[in-house]
Amino acid sequence: MIAIELGEIAAIVAGELVLPPGASASARVGGTVETDSRRVREGGIFFALPGEHTDGHLFAPAAVAAGAALVVSERPLDLPVPVVVVRDGVEALAALAAAVVERVRAHGELSVVGITGSNGKTTTKNLLAAILAAEGPTVAPRESFNNHVGAPVSMLGVEESTRHLVVEMGASGVGHIARLVRIARPDIGVVLKVGMAHAGEFGGIEATQRAKSEMVTDLAPTGVAVLNADDPRVAAMAAMTRARVVWFGRSAGADVRAEDVRSDATGTAFTLVSGDERAPVRLSILGEHHVMNALAALAVARELGVPVERAVRAVEGVRRAERWRMEVLERPDGVTVINDAYNASPDSMAAALKTLAELGRSGRRTVAVLGEMAELGPFAVEEHDRIGRLAVRLGIDQLVVVGEGARHIHAGAGLEGSWDGETRFVGDLDEAYDVVRDFLRAGDVVLVKSSKSAGLRFLGDRLAGVAG
Repeated sequence: MIAIELGEIAAIVAGELVLPPGASASARVGGTVETDSRRVREGGIFFALPGEHTDGHLFAPAAVAAGAALVVSERPLDLPVPVVVVRDGVEALAALAAAVVERVRAHGELSVVGITGSNGKTTTKNLLAAILAAEGPTVAPRESFNNHVGAPVSMLGVEESTRHLVVEMGASGVGHIARLVRIARPDIGVVLKVGMAHAGEFGGIEATQRAKSEMVTDLAPTGVAVLNADDPRVAAMAAMTRARVVWFGRSAGADVRAEDVRSDATGTAFTLVSGDERAPVRLSILGEHHVMNALAALAVARELGVPVERAVRAVEGVRRAERWRMEVLERPDGVTVINDAYNASPDSMAAALKTLAELGRSGRRTVAVLGEMAELGPFAVEEHDRIGRLAVRLGIDQLVVVGEGARHIHAGAGLEGSWDGETRFVGDLDEAYDVVRDFLRAGDVVLVKSSKSAGLRFLGDRLAGVAG
């Protein structure tokens, strides 16, 4: 974060500055801003936020011991460093992020890109960050820092020299993305897809569409809305924005599109058509569905003036989407484990299964180890059942369903086909490991897929012999 005087920070967050003996309100602090005391670095700022499972105030002394120069808290704390006491820590974090981004924008050449969608946000963010980092100082979220806390923390990473800020914006309800847009004020807003992810929390796909449209409804007329031409719910957002619209997709009318898409075990190749330019692209990231994420990133790069050749080279250099996202792990015996168990929605589950089926066309046996797709609410039974039936239709050789939350995948598979043991239900991760370990033979391809809460990412690592 840029360095700001303590008194100014207190004014920005509408808080009371409490100084230890000898400290001055005119002292400047910057460095990293953290909400996790374990990440604090010398000279940084620690926000002590109350959480669902613990209270950040309890860890303020540890943050100071790690080097925090300022603590922002919701109650007075007896600490040897300055403390700003605020009414609401999350609101204070948002206010500071908005002020810092605005200051950097006013005094530099900062461009801000916001990315949302039911699927693909993190992969698109990583691809775009790789492109822009080669062009100049770029700040992008680590992991999936995309909520009301993580996104502002990411924004606070900007410095005077930062040229590009990429903000991943997630939501679990209407109004959440609008709040992040007000903080960051993107110059370019990207909407990838409207699907069933978090549908239970949103209350249905129509509400999901309304929430995702918040990315573009408040863009300035000078801004750019980068929209998926292949998703009708995203395409409808063109009528909701004052910004100029740029289309990406596989449709013939898209401004940035993919032709001649080919996928195999080593990645996906396609021909990029960007305006009058054409270029071959070879993605190392597994799964044909990542073509859309690449197109979105390349469309933003085009708007920011990055030459096609350099943008493609950067995209091709990204070796994996993210830890536990279509992560390909090779065992010495020739078994390939695809660990994709960080997030799961009906759309991403279907895409991963289709990739697995594609890999099986070379004669390799395919095994799908599937867990619960969380946050589907009243749609959970229907959507899990549908995934089980899809696994049968795709010809997956062996299905192993893990945990009660995913049981309807097993039920759907059983009802769809006349299988004899090709689908197995197990209660926990240890049982799943034993079943899959005993079933596997050299050359098999195993997909491990679930929401993060189901914990199958650790099973994937275990099956691949990878330390967590």
